Amino acid sequence: MRRFLVCMLLLIASPLHAAERLNVVASFSILGDFVRNVGGDRVNVTTLVGPDSDVHVYTPAPSDAKRIADARLVIVNGLGLEGWLPRLVQSSGAKATVVTASAGIAPHKLGSGSDPHAWQSVPNAKTYVTDIANALAAADPDDADFFRAEAKAYLEKLETLDRDVRDAVARIPADRRKVISTHDAFGYFAAEYGIQFIAPLGVSTETEPSARDIAAIIGQIRAQKIPAVFLENISDDRLIRRIAAETGAKVGGTLISDGLTGEKGPAPTYIDMVRHNIKALTSALDH
Repeated sequence: MRRFLVCMLLLIASPLHAAERLNVVASFSILGDFVRNVGGDRVNVTTLVGPDSDVHVYTPAPSDAKRIADARLVIVNGLGLEGWLPRLVQSSGAKATVVTASAGIAPHKLGSGSDPHAWQSVPNAKTYVTDIANALAAADPDDADFFRAEAKAYLEKLETLDRDVRDAVARIPADRRKVISTHDAFGYFAAEYGIQFIAPLGVSTETEPSARDIAAIIGQIRAQKIPAVFLENISDDRLIRRIAAETGAKVGGTLISDGLTGEKGPAPTYIDMVRHNIKALTSALDH
């Protein structure tokens, strides 16, 4: 009986008690995954933009304001990614601390602004995780040691991931480290790991490519000897087969850029996402 009472008292006093968990809102799925890895069972994490959703064009729901109002911390990417968020935070009347997880990362330029996709470099992801760990520790000093220990363990996994990506790229012949992609999302990955992402000529992401667009892509692939294409806006298999047949380029599949997939998808976590992308790239290029 005495042991039972001691256990009950420990449970009530423990920071693991659900009522004592830190309420954290993450703007989108990748940040939510980082927070869960650092916060463990000491945090309740809510993600505004869920799996398989586009954070760039998200329209907040009324329930999002309530989530933010109930939060102690709001974790955002920054670099212009969540243009809809400041107004949402203001309208919620929240007293939450807003934490920019990309703080300390030197941004790349994308058009007239900053490229927000800094997480595509694993060293940058380590900066995100460190910033998040510091924010959690500041918001909940009693659990600071726990957050730092969890962050340390996760950072070691990211260190392994970064090494694996570099090893995979090193096995690709230097003259084959280039792909065509309609994404503007892989600038940090390209700079970090040395795979060149080339924008296709004459293709609008708003519409299906015309015959002239396809001819321009084929000419570009031949001229630059590009071994693989990742063209998400070409949904017609006949067009993909035509490009592949006329150029000899491989169709590399789907690269995941701006958000995680659901649990049953290929990238339910950040580490899964990076491993999926590097596998897709190496299988298309390393031949």
